[in-house]
Amino acid sequence: MWPALLFVVLLLQGCALWPSRSDANADGGSGKPVTGERAAADGRDAFSVEVVGPDAVQEYLEKHLDIQRYKGLDDLAAGEVSRLMVAAEANARELLATLGYASPTLTLELIDTPDAKQAPRKVRITVEPGEAAKVDKVTIGFEGPVATDPRDDAHRKAVRGGWKLPPGQIFTQGSWDGAKSLGLRTLAAKRYPTASVRESRATLDADQHSADLAVTYDSGPAYRFGPLQVNGVQRYSADAARRIARVPTGADYDQQQLLDAQQRLASSGYYDSVFLTLDTEHGTPEASPVVAQVREAPLQKVVAGVGFTSDNGPRVSLDHIHNEMPVLGWRAVSSLSIDQSVKSLGTEWTDLPDEGGWRWFGSGQIKRDSDAGSYQEDSARLRAGRNKADGHIDRSLFLQYDYTDNEGIDPPPSASAISANWGWTGRYFNDPANPTSGQGLGVELGLGYTLTGERLPFVRTHWRWLGIFPVGSADTPDGAARRSRFALRGELGGVFAKDAAQIPTTQLFLTGGDTTVRGYSYQQIGVVTDLDQITAGRYLGVASIEWQKPIVSDGKLTDWEGVGFVDAGSVADRFGALDAKVGVGVGARWKSPVGPVQADIAYGVDVKKFRLHLRLGFSF
Repeated sequence: MWPALLFVVLLLQGCALWPSRSDANADGGSGKPVTGERAAADGRDAFSVEVVGPDAVQEYLEKHLDIQRYKGLDDLAAGEVSRLMVAAEANARELLATLGYASPTLTLELIDTPDAKQAPRKVRITVEPGEAAKVDKVTIGFEGPVATDPRDDAHRKAVRGGWKLPPGQIFTQGSWDGAKSLGLRTLAAKRYPTASVRESRATLDADQHSADLAVTYDSGPAYRFGPLQVNGVQRYSADAARRIARVPTGADYDQQQLLDAQQRLASSGYYDSVFLTLDTEHGTPEASPVVAQVREAPLQKVVAGVGFTSDNGPRVSLDHIHNEMPVLGWRAVSSLSIDQSVKSLGTEWTDLPDEGGWRWFGSGQIKRDSDAGSYQEDSARLRAGRNKADGHIDRSLFLQYDYTDNEGIDPPPSASAISANWGWTGRYFNDPANPTSGQGLGVELGLGYTLTGERLPFVRTHWRWLGIFPVGSADTPDGAARRSRFALRGELGGVFAKDAAQIPTTQLFLTGGDTTVRGYSYQQIGVVTDLDQITAGRYLGVASIEWQKPIVSDGKLTDWEGVGFVDAGSVADRFGALDAKVGVGVGARWKSPVGPVQADIAYGVDVKKFRLHLRLGFSF
């Protein structure tokens, strides 16, 4: 009798899950749930849903509860709404579990609201979520070659060390999924591009309010870079693409190296679009081909541009690009630029890189700068040499000729010089366009000989450094972006020569402006002559400290941040005569789609004036 009675009870409960006649009528007899496209005859919903509880829980349940889909049915009776409420309770418990609440207290009420404009009934769900479950234990395992290969010790440590849901942190389904995905991306970034999650399990203990997590990653086979296959070439040779990309054929797969090769192609100017992928379906893991899908740029094009900086005011420019010059086959970029202070005309020619990444280049420029200190400076410059851009490092070796002629009150004498130069710049930022941590260092060294007046040797050196250091701690997986930062900047320069040496002012130093010492106008800081004129000097010193604070609104990170800074800089003809000019101020940063927009209000302590500084983009 007891089994028979139990069967009847289950049968009656199951009948309640069948669609009623009103359901069938509402959806045309299809038996599918209606998602609110049909309303009651009086224009009101069949019922409304109200969730009472903490804000985060309330918002989440109101957005995801399945019962919301049935509000638009046109003839639901109170009993049918009650049956939906039973399912809604189970659904709410499942949703709360994804937020880490394993034992919530739920109260569901059906309230008549005949005079309400929205619906004649209201389903009120009162939630007391209780204590959120915290991660108690995390087990990360590996299968495949990565589990046993000694070369992958650091790789396994990187996956485990970068785990974003450690013990003690509140468990949510979103953070659990995010942690697994990040671990998989870390594993797949080197040697194992086909890695996958083999098994994952999250066990919640409602009594202990804890969660035990376990995930096993399957690395799949280890891959090596094979030959580069270029698709879409018509105008430029595939060999040129290979020389520019420099994919390390035969090396272990590294996602960053693939992205670097893609960036080299994209920034070369020969292609409008570039996309590189490792073809894991053809070839073998020992030599998997790299496929480059490119869309070529026109052979020639003219680009007109407008801009504005608070240093030099509005600017117009006109560039002509020729990607394959006659005879030489080099790429030529010729530019005309005119702004409030500087007018320049120049051209730069570059060859394709050789197998080592080095390329020949030559350039020439004539320029008139009306704000070179207190003088108008006319200058010409010629360069020829070799350079290499390899990942985060730029290198250059070149010969340079400089000529300057100045106009004004008691101007510096005309001068010319030739020099041999070496340059090195390393960029180690987490984001090259909008960094929040990392460092950059630039070094220049030149050995020169003056050609005007008494011919004398000179040595020129210039050092630049920028460090961005996050401070404080974060409680959420993406909290690193919410941390405040200090940006420290330093610059030193010196020209070492006899006092009689007539060195072109383009080889000397001036400072002040948007990117150096804020609170002062462009190149306002220099050597002050006996006639109170400002001229370029032989020694330079600049230092800056800036505090950057991302702005969080309603618990969410915005695209804005506030800054406060102190800049100091000096130029002199003797190292011991350096006397810092200080600028202090505050500002704001906006992370725009085209790069960071910077706006600063700075007070120049020495000149006792406020100055607005505007800048778009980040460069080092």
